[in-house]
Amino acid sequence: MTHADNHQKVQTFEVALHRLEQILEKINAGDVPLAEAIALYEEADALMALCNKQLAEAEQKIEVLMRHRDGSLAIGNDGRPLTQPMPPPSPGF
Repeated sequence: MTHADNHQKVQTFEVALHRLEQILEKINAGDVPLAEAIALYEEADALMALCNKQLAEAEQKIEVLMRHRDGSLAIGNDGRPLTQPMPPPSPGF
């Protein structure tokens, strides 16, 4: 399997992140031929795009549980905790 094919089969954030770590270690070792370094860079770029996409999707799914002033959960008519959208991230994150 080529490096380009490898990122196509990555399905989870954790697997992609682990592969990115492997690529970084290999490139930092300094003994990678130029052609392989370029292929690894391309694979890493695709993996970063995949991770960013998965993080954005996860962020959209996260909800903050609403609480009363006393700290207890606010419960809706259906018996489930009430939620609100997650606030936007602070600048710099």
